[in-house]
Amino acid sequence: MEELQIIVNPQAGRGHAGRIISDLARELCALGVPYTLHLTERPGHAIELAESLVAAGYRRLASVGGDGTAHEVINGLMAAQRPGEPVELSCVPAGSGNDFALMNGLSPELTEACRTIAAGHSRLIDLGHVTIDGRIARYFDNTVGIGFDGLVCQETRRNKHARGLALYIPAVLKTILVTLQFAPSTLTVDGTTTQIAPMMVTICNGPREGGGFMLAPEAKFDDGQLDLVVTGQLNRLQMLALVPRFLKGTHLSHPAVSACSMQSFSMSSADPLYAHVDGEILAEEAHHIAIHVVPQSLRLVTPAYAEARRTRQRPRRDARLSPLTHIEADGSLSLAPRQLIISGQWSLEPHDTGIAYRRPTSTSWRTRTADRRAWQALL
Repeated sequence: MEELQIIVNPQAGRGHAGRIISDLARELCALGVPYTLHLTERPGHAIELAESLVAAGYRRLASVGGDGTAHEVINGLMAAQRPGEPVELSCVPAGSGNDFALMNGLSPELTEACRTIAAGHSRLIDLGHVTIDGRIARYFDNTVGIGFDGLVCQETRRNKHARGLALYIPAVLKTILVTLQFAPSTLTVDGTTTQIAPMMVTICNGPREGGGFMLAPEAKFDDGQLDLVVTGQLNRLQMLALVPRFLKGTHLSHPAVSACSMQSFSMSSADPLYAHVDGEILAEEAHHIAIHVVPQSLRLVTPAYAEARRTRQRPRRDARLSPLTHIEADGSLSLAPRQLIISGQWSLEPHDTGIAYRRPTSTSWRTRTADRRAWQALL
């Protein structure tokens, strides 16, 4: 068995990836997997490490961290990979969101993730390629978010402690209540051009981002297409009401949301476009973003059952955006404006002391000091 080259971002997941290194080593040794560890020291270092390892002839790489770490390792791998010499990538989810790994069937449990690596089952998946203002070019494995998505991602950089939905939900709410913006833009999708001023534009290779938001529930990593989800202009109460639907993946039926499958996309605006690529901010402001799919370009190690559970390739949806119009506030919101049902697990309601919350099975509302401090800043 060829030695596995493991690239670890010890800062991922607010330091979680660094704390599991010894456990990772013990698990791999018990499974008889030979390996070498490479620790990143700065942003972008994983790209350099992956590129140099592939250029040196290694064909088995692993990423230990979150979506940002996987993004960097993939970009280094793709920069050095030669035709006919595919490189196999494994992922150990240890970051803040882990959407790419988890949506490909990989386990957040370290022991199970290591067993998947040892089993060595792999499949080919698609990647996307994005160019920003003609000067920044990257592959992406999961999503590119423009507008609201990008602003949320910038907001998460200010939180140095939380992970998963605890990181992203407060950032979403603060963006809705404070920094929401609309940029008049030109969108071109598979050759068809539309003029709109959207609240949010998300290009998805996979179904989920932000630690639990099912932006494109029908997206598949291996169908040769990307999914485009565009949300038109909404007021703040309407956007708050949509948050639970984004979490559950039921937002596509909303009249302000349009979706299509596509292979190429571009977006231009004279106003600043705030964007993230796999959760990473590559440019604080952009004015032209071009994207296309790169089919069957990455060999990813996944559990065998993930292959068995995949459905047949879905039919291509019409790549024409439905008309996007401003939705006036008419009181017909699907949820009361003062209450949010979060992922079917918590009910949250603004309270005079901050935020009150309860589980669906409970009739009593509770508050906690740590929660009040976070929510008072937002509400």
